[in-house]
Amino acid sequence: MASFFNLVHALNPGAAFSFLAGAGGWQRWFFLAIAFAISAWLAWLLSRPLRKTEGLSYSLILGGALGNAFDRATRGHVIDYIDFHLHGWHWPAFNIADMAIVGGAIALVAQSFMSVENPAATKESQ
Repeated sequence: MASFFNLVHALNPGAAFSFLAGAGGWQRWFFLAIAFAISAWLAWLLSRPLRKTEGLSYSLILGGALGNAFDRATRGHVIDYIDFHLHGWHWPAFNIADMAIVGGAIALVAQSFMSVENPAATKESQ
């Protein structure tokens, strides 16, 4: 592989950066409950009039949350497989669902800086 990228097989029973990975098993159900609650809230948000960027952002976060929830529900952990490193700096392994969540969050933050007062009027102009 490239000198900055590896494909790995990492099992992550915790959350981001393996947070609560060694908590004894209860975290599986805790993170599943959070994923389903957030997914329901995002689905509700997506049923409302939104700017295209907001809709895309919420959809990316929803897809990522459900992807990780599927892994957690069926396997008991999330499978991470993308590993970046450069000059001794190493980022924890992650997966495509994580990329969708982060990408959606970044797009939401960027959209907030370019916010317009009336989302319905913005949707009509796009």
